[in-house]
Amino acid sequence: MIKRVLPRPLLSFAILVLWLMLASSISIGQVLLGAAAAIAIPILTAPFWPERLRVVRPIAGLRLFAVLLVDIIVANIRVARLIVGPTEQLRSQFVEVPLDIDDRFVAVLLGSVVALTPGTVSIDIDRSRRVLLIHALDVDDPAELISTIKSRYEAPLKETFGC
Repeated sequence: MIKRVLPRPLLSFAILVLWLMLASSISIGQVLLGAAAAIAIPILTAPFWPERLRVVRPIAGLRLFAVLLVDIIVANIRVARLIVGPTEQLRSQFVEVPLDIDDRFVAVLLGSVVALTPGTVSIDIDRSRRVLLIHALDVDDPAELISTIKSRYEAPLKETFGC
């Protein structure tokens, strides 16, 4: 019964917390509205979720989260400098990152992580060629960018989910 009402309890909890953080005031009405969203959203989106992932090493996931937060802050500063400076000096390009991830959902998660970092956007995941296509705003060395993505994001994702 509880699994039917709360198919993804952590997601429901996160939705409720985010709802209350975004609310202008915490009242009974806001809590009830947030709880309704926290119950309805996971139920309505259940058909779109892949099979349940097992977090094998949660500490690796927390380290990845911390690295990602730092990278987002640093990338925001770097992108701001690039945009304010002469834009004709930008070296934007598409880069293909070879994937070592077999799990489809974790590959999508990697694409999302890359897209969260300002200055990079995930374009496509080619599962047949096992390649993540990204566009980067300013690239000195594509091989260095690939190495950075693989070591800072892909390896911790593989460790976190055991794939």
